Amino acid sequence: MVEFTILTDDFAQAAAAAGRLARLDALASGHSVVFMDHQGRYVEELPDARRFEIRLDPSHPREAHRIVVCEIASNAA
Repeated sequence: MVEFTILTDDFAQAAAAAGRLARLDALASGHSVVFMDHQGRYVEELPDARRFEIRLDPSHPREAHRIVVCEIASNAA
C-alpha cells in the first residue's frame, strides 16, 4: 500500500509563502504581528517596522497580557 501524506516539500513551501503574505497583509492593515524568531523569542512586529521581544502573561486580561521585554535593534532580528 502506498502511503499518502500532504506534508510534502511543496506543501511546506506553500504554507510558508501564505504565512509571509498574511504577515505583510496584517502589517499593511495597521495590525501588529507576533511570532517566534529563530532564537525562540516571542517578537511583536509593529506596522512601523519596530520589533519588540515580548512575554505573554495569561494571568492578565486580554488587553494587558503582552509584556515588553526590550526593543530589538532593526539589524538584530
